[in-house]
Amino acid sequence: MGRPTHEVEYEQMLLSRHELLRHRSGSLDRSAYILLSRIRVQGPMSIGELSDAFALDTSTLNRQTAAAMRAGLVERIPNPEGGMARKFRITPQGARMLDEERDTIIGGLDKVMAEWADDDIAAFAAYLRRFNTDIERLAGRPWPRP
Repeated sequence: MGRPTHEVEYEQMLLSRHELLRHRSGSLDRSAYILLSRIRVQGPMSIGELSDAFALDTSTLNRQTAAAMRAGLVERIPNPEGGMARKFRITPQGARMLDEERDTIIGGLDKVMAEWADDDIAAFAAYLRRFNTDIERLAGRPWPRP
């Protein structure tokens, strides 16, 4: 298959197609899940901060945050630091749905990795963290971790 990175690409493509880890009715869509996850870790964020964090234009984030507001997942609040831009904060319903979605995903991972040793799972997580942080470093957009 060529260099080992060819194998990584192929396995990453296969991983991205698996719905086992998240499909259920009423679940958050991918963009809402990622948006809520970022706001939970970082705290309230403005459209500009979200645009910088996700490397997306503000029109895309306006659509995503508007949909999240309509669904009751986030609310706009005055900037806690006193700035002009209003910020988005997770609502109690958004936090509950994020927790439910995360529990569903973890349940799927528990099924997939049921026969894995805890040390193997920890090593896999460490490699994924390293992979993600190297991508973030190259993109200049680190993702805050809890």
